[in-house]
Amino acid sequence: MQKNVIDDVFGTKVFNDDVMQQYLPKKTYAQLKDTIENGEELAPEVANVVAHAMKEWALSNGATHYTHWFQPMTGVTAEKHDSFLSPASDAHAVLEFSGKELIKGEPDASSFPSGGLRATFEARGYTAWDCTSPAFLREDAIGTLLCIPTAFCSYTGEALDKKTPLLRSMEAISKQAVRILKLFGNEDVSSVRCSVGPEQEYFLIDRDMFLQRDDLIFTGRTLFGSMPPKGQELDDHYFGTIRERQAAFMKELNDELWKLGILAKTQHNEVAPAQHEMAPIYSTANIAADHNQLVMEIMKKVARRHNFECLLHEKPFAGVNGSGKHDNWSLVTNTGMNLLSPGKAPYDNKQFLLFLSAVIAAVDSHSALLRLSASNPGNDHRLGANEAPPAIISIFLGEQLEDIVEQILKDGTATHSNKGERMDIGVHTIPPIKKDATDRNRTSPFAFTGNKFEFRMLASSMSISGANTVLNATVADILQSMADRLEASSDFDTTVDEVIYETLSAHRKIIFNGDGYSDEWIAEAERRGLPNVRTMVDATASLLYPQTIEMFERQHVYTKTELESRAEINYEAYSKAINIEAKTMLEMASKQYIPSIIRYVTSLANSINSIASACPAADTSVQTNLLKKCSSLLANAQEALEALKKADRTANTMEEGKVQAEFFRDTVFTAMANLRAPIDELEMLVDKEYWPVPSYGDMLFEV
Repeated sequence: MQKNVIDDVFGTKVFNDDVMQQYLPKKTYAQLKDTIENGEELAPEVANVVAHAMKEWALSNGATHYTHWFQPMTGVTAEKHDSFLSPASDAHAVLEFSGKELIKGEPDASSFPSGGLRATFEARGYTAWDCTSPAFLREDAIGTLLCIPTAFCSYTGEALDKKTPLLRSMEAISKQAVRILKLFGNEDVSSVRCSVGPEQEYFLIDRDMFLQRDDLIFTGRTLFGSMPPKGQELDDHYFGTIRERQAAFMKELNDELWKLGILAKTQHNEVAPAQHEMAPIYSTANIAADHNQLVMEIMKKVARRHNFECLLHEKPFAGVNGSGKHDNWSLVTNTGMNLLSPGKAPYDNKQFLLFLSAVIAAVDSHSALLRLSASNPGNDHRLGANEAPPAIISIFLGEQLEDIVEQILKDGTATHSNKGERMDIGVHTIPPIKKDATDRNRTSPFAFTGNKFEFRMLASSMSISGANTVLNATVADILQSMADRLEASSDFDTTVDEVIYETLSAHRKIIFNGDGYSDEWIAEAERRGLPNVRTMVDATASLLYPQTIEMFERQHVYTKTELESRAEINYEAYSKAINIEAKTMLEMASKQYIPSIIRYVTSLANSINSIASACPAADTSVQTNLLKKCSSLLANAQEALEALKKADRTANTMEEGKVQAEFFRDTVFTAMANLRAPIDELEMLVDKEYWPVPSYGDMLFEV
């Protein structure tokens, strides 16, 4: 590898600051930067110049088409391609791209999830350029495509996407945080941005095996399957040596991500066999969200080049760790100050303590909503298991900050804080290392990790936009009430102390530094009044809580209509996901498993008859007992199959919405588990030669 290979590759496919300075006149560049950094409106004449420069740059890199790249409420990205071609008067074509085409597009809005915001006959929707997230080039079989990150809204102005509410929430928290900072004397601060770093977990399995599993193809997870003799119990895969084939995938993945300016930093084997993780360096929230969508798309694309399939489902294999996304969230001013950095004396850092207490209050006041932001059907399988945070939201502060909180609650102020020590591990050739002031807690869903919070509940396949929208909006709302009180006070220092004390007193119940996996914590959380929201269906109700609607409308992030639409979309999405899983199970059981088991049972019966015919005195009890066991389980499977058919038929006669989603959760999902149980047991009995699909052992331990 050449010494400067990263410099040669990084950002080469991005319309970044260097490219803008190269292609734009100085005045236009300054005006565009002012829009990006300060939110100033972009004049049409400036947009025309930017569009021309963007087109020239794209053409020089081989592009023929452009697209407004957006993120509808499907959870994946969407695009419509247009070429740069325009007709000329002499019957020839010219290459054009106007400011109007850059700023606005018009995809069909009626075919995307809208939760009733758009009727089928109301098709118009708009994409609007998000100039704060840089355009980029994507290369694939279709050629080189200029991708312009955009928001997506309806003809009547409602948000139809993930990005628009996120951008609104970023403006909300910046506005309220700046108010607070001005009161502390930070006159040079003009904006606050959310800094986000989403870690991404995933599985890699052989693609040929993937293509033999209809459940993986249609649902992303195995609906049947027994654990092999070895799973993850030896902990030998975690941080283990990366195998050659997987390493080749990771190398190409890094190259592709770096070209797009995505700061891919860390890669390693995760806990489960065949599971891995990639972590980036932090970016502004909307850019981090765009980048994470690209990461998931590129992972799948690169995996197939190496004859892998990348699985992003939260629980593709029962019995081993599932995959999540750890969302590292902090607040940083335009002057570079991290508002969640405690400093050398956190007990005396009133600005830090005020922002810390605001986050604590926001998480406690809207814990069900935060739980919803991490909810999808796949994550219901993962949360609460001994691999992921429990479904109960709590905050881990660590020993240092918890001690400061206790001092404040006891005495009204804090006078000292624990400091990290130097740790000698007893080997003379290894120098002493500095020990952090607090340990980490992997069982906490929302943990303070030094100068940021790590929200560890997110689902691996989800967009991070929803969670960060909720974090930004809820914290902004608390900061607004704090700013209102502080601005009205004649004694700022005293009022700050009062606000910190009262906030921590009211919301201390959300703080928990212990083992989130323990049964004792479940009982303790109930005693504290913390909600245990177990499923996506349960969590969706929080969208329509009066306090949720009031908070989002107060911060201008969602309207009541937009929230109602998202509740409807959630219920429909859950029902459709479980319905697809149920139908896939019915098809696999009917066409693959049961016929294969019948062939095996028939071979057993024929074996018994052949032995009895050849040697009547021979002992065939082993074969006979196996035949009885398999036949009994086969009958159970057929009975469960009929029960699932009936439950699924009933569900599909119901009107879409909450009641249908609850029926899928309680009745259809239970029937699915009842069908899986006998077939998984049969997998341990039936000759491998007869088994119709690759096993867990085949897929997880493929070399």
